[in-house]
Amino acid sequence: MTTESVAQQTSSKSEVPPHAPAGANSAATVARLRQTFASGRTRSVEWRTQQLRALQAMMEENEGAIATALADDLDRNPVEAFIADIATTVTEAKYAAKKVRKWMRRKYRLLEVPQLPGRGWVEYEPYGTVLIIGAWNYPFYLTLGPAVGAIAAGNTMVLKPSEIAAASAHLMAELVPRYLDNDAIAVIEGDGTVSQELIAQGLDRVMFTGGTEIGRKVYEGAAPHLTPVTLELGGKSPVIVAADADIDVAAKRIAWIKILNAGQTCVAPDYVLADATIRDELVNKIGAAITKFRSQDDPSGLRIVNQRQFDRLSGYLSEVQSAAGGKGAVAVGGKCDASTLRIQPTVVVDPDPEGPLMANEIFGPILPVLTVKSLDEAIGFINARPKPLSAYLFTKSRQTRERVIKEVPAGGMLVNHLAFQVSTAKLPFGGVGASGMGAYHGKWGFDEFSHRKSVLTKPTRPDFSSIIYPPYTERAFKLARRLF
Repeated sequence: MTTESVAQQTSSKSEVPPHAPAGANSAATVARLRQTFASGRTRSVEWRTQQLRALQAMMEENEGAIATALADDLDRNPVEAFIADIATTVTEAKYAAKKVRKWMRRKYRLLEVPQLPGRGWVEYEPYGTVLIIGAWNYPFYLTLGPAVGAIAAGNTMVLKPSEIAAASAHLMAELVPRYLDNDAIAVIEGDGTVSQELIAQGLDRVMFTGGTEIGRKVYEGAAPHLTPVTLELGGKSPVIVAADADIDVAAKRIAWIKILNAGQTCVAPDYVLADATIRDELVNKIGAAITKFRSQDDPSGLRIVNQRQFDRLSGYLSEVQSAAGGKGAVAVGGKCDASTLRIQPTVVVDPDPEGPLMANEIFGPILPVLTVKSLDEAIGFINARPKPLSAYLFTKSRQTRERVIKEVPAGGMLVNHLAFQVSTAKLPFGGVGASGMGAYHGKWGFDEFSHRKSVLTKPTRPDFSSIIYPPYTERAFKLARRLF
């Protein structure tokens, strides 16, 4: 899609200033944003609410153009574009606009007796000028979703969408100046070099969504400036399917999320640990669900975002198919089309636990299903690996549910469904360990982009502090012992 065709589909508000080319004048842009923050304009509840409502309007009024960009970048159909990028962003913005006045209020605290007389509270203070580095797989939601929290907290910000989803990045750079305060919120396009240049300017906070390897580089780049960082990464998110699970429902839900966006979703299940007694039934029903869900779609498979990712994923399948000792059987799909970058939704049964498919985050439409003989084995398998962004469980047993919740560390957990934990403003979303640090969505997004400043006020008269002034008397010492 050309910029001209996008412009024709967007709302006819005031003329859009040309979006900045990759990395152009980033220092000047940051200086402008810092000047705006210093003016105090972004601190008012009116500014925050107006910007959040404008963001909502931007997504709603340009649904068609956004869906077209997502189709260009990711072969996304309009329904999935609406559900996964548009509606999610709108919901976040609407909720924050409704709640931001309450979030901003001082939170008073009851002080201990030795602190009296006095009054203490928590003041929510914006960090300043922040950087949000978005991801290519959900380019609007994973860039503008974090921006909701940053706006609600009263910051100015640079939005750096992923260059891999080029049509979406260009459209975002066109739309944001139309709808949002151009002196407070700017889009800068470019690759990782641009991100590094921005981080090097010592911004007040950085949020990055993407892979663990790049997340480490972001963290390292921020460290010399002591810039606080939020990392929303990924990892190998497991699904335990217990013997007592509703296999029909589990199979449909697993198939659905591995098809959505070609499995290129940070919270998509990376592998399944299936009880041996239901393993074959589960695999067969996942295959049947894939066939049903894709009956009207391209039989050659789901389009992968680019050549690099296609080569990586097809390489995993080649390794499985040539594995010594027959480790890993392709039970569903398995075909790749290099000419169109398409891979069929694929189920691999019992691959080598130490092979490439199980050593790396898959991030595509390939699903390993491993057989386990007990819940103990499943929990042990997960806990022997880095902590995942999400963990999933299908079971009817409350006892099983509570045990997995308590014994499996993960950024978040969902029982009897998949991925919905990422789309609610009522719960924090974030990783732990190698899957990330920090959390956002709803009030947690506001908190993540706010400094919680402690404030304590005391009267000067009467001066009860006289007991702490030297020279110290025995009477003052006794009183101090009673108070403290």
